[in-house]
Amino acid sequence: MINIDKNTFKKDYEKKFIEMHGSELSLASPQSKYETLGALIRDYVVEMWLNTTRRYNENHDKQVYYFSMEFLLGRLLGNTLLNLGIRDVCRDALDELNIDLDSLEDLEQDQGLGNGGLGRLAACFLDSMASLGIPGNGCGIRYKYGFFEQKIIEGSQVEAPDNWLRSGNVWEIRKADKVEVVKFGGEVKVDSFNGRMNFTHINYESVLAVPYDTPVVGYENDVVNTLRLWSAEPISNEFDFSSFSRGEFLKAIEYKNSVEAISQVLYPEDSFYEGKRLRLKQQYFFVSAGVQSIIRHYKNNGGNLKNFDEKVAIHINDTHPTLVIPELMRILMDEEGFSWEDAWRITKNTCAYTNHTILAEALEKWPVDMFKNLLPRIYMIIEEMNRRFCEKLWNKYIGQWDKIHRMAVIADGYVKMAHLAIIGSHSVNGVAKLHSEILKKQEMADFYYYYPRKFNNKTNGITHRRWLLKSNPQLTELLKETIGTSFIKHPMDMESFESYADKEHVQERLYEIKRNNKLKLAEVIKNKQGIIIDPDSIFDVQVKRIHAYKRQLLNALRIMNIYSDLLENPNMDIVPRTFIFAGKAAPGYFLAKKTIELITSIAEKINKDTLIRDKIKVVFLENYNVSLAEDIIPAADLSEQISTTTKEASGTSNMKFMMNGALTMATLDGANIEIRDEVGDDNIFIFGMNEREVLDYYKNGGYNAWEVCNSDSRLRRITNDLINGQYSSDREKFKPLYEHLLTYNDEFFVLKDFDSYIKAHERVDKAYRDKHLWQKMAAINIAHSGIFSSDRTIYEYATAIWGSSFLYKNL
Repeated sequence: MINIDKNTFKKDYEKKFIEMHGSELSLASPQSKYETLGALIRDYVVEMWLNTTRRYNENHDKQVYYFSMEFLLGRLLGNTLLNLGIRDVCRDALDELNIDLDSLEDLEQDQGLGNGGLGRLAACFLDSMASLGIPGNGCGIRYKYGFFEQKIIEGSQVEAPDNWLRSGNVWEIRKADKVEVVKFGGEVKVDSFNGRMNFTHINYESVLAVPYDTPVVGYENDVVNTLRLWSAEPISNEFDFSSFSRGEFLKAIEYKNSVEAISQVLYPEDSFYEGKRLRLKQQYFFVSAGVQSIIRHYKNNGGNLKNFDEKVAIHINDTHPTLVIPELMRILMDEEGFSWEDAWRITKNTCAYTNHTILAEALEKWPVDMFKNLLPRIYMIIEEMNRRFCEKLWNKYIGQWDKIHRMAVIADGYVKMAHLAIIGSHSVNGVAKLHSEILKKQEMADFYYYYPRKFNNKTNGITHRRWLLKSNPQLTELLKETIGTSFIKHPMDMESFESYADKEHVQERLYEIKRNNKLKLAEVIKNKQGIIIDPDSIFDVQVKRIHAYKRQLLNALRIMNIYSDLLENPNMDIVPRTFIFAGKAAPGYFLAKKTIELITSIAEKINKDTLIRDKIKVVFLENYNVSLAEDIIPAADLSEQISTTTKEASGTSNMKFMMNGALTMATLDGANIEIRDEVGDDNIFIFGMNEREVLDYYKNGGYNAWEVCNSDSRLRRITNDLINGQYSSDREKFKPLYEHLLTYNDEFFVLKDFDSYIKAHERVDKAYRDKHLWQKMAAINIAHSGIFSSDRTIYEYATAIWGSSFLYKNL
């Protein structure tokens, strides 16, 4: 926490502006004012940052390194001011300089370092590690263009480069003296000396990994941790003039382009060979750079590599960073001279793995030939891991070839990353109770019964500092007035707010706060989309990555059904609703992009239809990101968490909405179950098949989508509307969605859960009409949301998996 007064801040700001821009503040552009503020705040942070690092090194604290393909940070200015405890001082000082802080915060670009829940979880975890005083570091890639910027043009998603670095990034510091070299391709020369095998990597392509460090500020505790992101650069930036002069124009730039492509975009399209190869190259690039950097830092601070696992914990966030395991083995054996057995012990005790999905598409596997050509030495190490592991399996499961084949790391021409992560880690965790049980008893059952002590659950969490204190200041003030301020550092204390749930004055305040947030979002929607929405309607929100299992299509079918009913009876008695969608579809995901087209077509049709008297409106907000989420979530009345049961590992948007007083429409999937357990059946809207029913269909079959559709007149009507021209003059446009549901038998049971979903929404309509009941339910949800703080989650990781120390235990 920084101790500074308004006048000092003003002087510092004016001085910083002159240093940076050499002109009068009165002539400054908004962008230069923002850059000055960001640079000044970073200057304040740097001393704390150095002191934190010095303290960790002097105390020889165990360091946690969190490896993730994504870190969806959002904007940093507002959050950093909040955590430093100087946001009010900054606002007051800038007011006296005729500068509006909110306007400057709006100028900051969201960092293009993630796509969805995986990256946002990683960002929340970094915040919690710093706020708990855990020596924690993030390790990822500094993507030049991120995932993509989504534009909706004529109702369809169009991808454009997310050039988030166009104006630079005031928060990062380039560490040119900390570069590492990553090697691809080539061959491995094998020889022996004094009875020991030696492996030498030759004829490889070298890539320079340049680190950019971003400070991660803890909440009012003088702790600043580090997010290190790696950028790929050629070994030499000099232009190959000789090749160019000989007419070899492409060769002159080929190497430079191939290197820089590694850190250009998140998740390059991998439906073709080169895209898949680039993804593998990205993963090894940041893993190798990160592990080399960790070992270099550890040795420079006097660490003994024999005790490496006692002083370092490396966490693998999903399968993307799994190559940490063979890379650490490579360095320990080939560069540090350890035996296989000692290197394996150190590696396994150092590494831990979080599984985020049971979807086969996300359990990565790489073709052996591609892997061997790109990473020859790493492949040799994995091959030996697999040989030793299969030998142990053979001794335990004699003659059970099918089981051994299922568990092998290399099989059927592929290297299986989830299997590698499991055998090479000392801990494997799921991210919600149901998800962890499915991992143990279904998807990873063979491994669970072989390694029963490795598997555990760590239910996800969110940082309440961003998703409550920053995003919803009015609700934060109400909590302070009623239950005090202890919940800020001890989020579980929010539970005491339940005693106010029946208080009429609190219910009135909750209503006013929600309506103010709805008015703010309505203005955003008007400015972005030109759509005028009713702040007194139910804001019914589904914002998340567009994917078939998340079932935006189920939501769309429900809206189509309501619209059909209203066309038949415009006087139908319903509470007006505004349906709000946002989310990106992966560029190559045809059905997801079709779903966006359907939603935008529904919106186009409904929003222009005067016959239904504005009883429903539909909005699809383009380019969903953290900043937009901070506008949407505090304004939501109803949170749609409607994935097919067993498919959503956890979810974290469900927690954010709950914390901001939205009620949840949910299947019994992921963390929805734990939310239900916290708030009780009366304060959540549950529908759909349960785990047993879903798994029974997957295991034994018996589901017939045609039969379900033909037995329900509503479904017959709305599925026909997909192909009869109701929502597009091109009757073929939505035929793929029709066929997905009926011809290909609706693998995510959209039609099966439809009736239950409609009935659950009838309960919503009834509950919302009772203003006091709805606000009481909202208050109970807010009160029980503290357990879903990422502080609790990180405390569990630190104590049960990492064995790391704390400065603070904010529980």
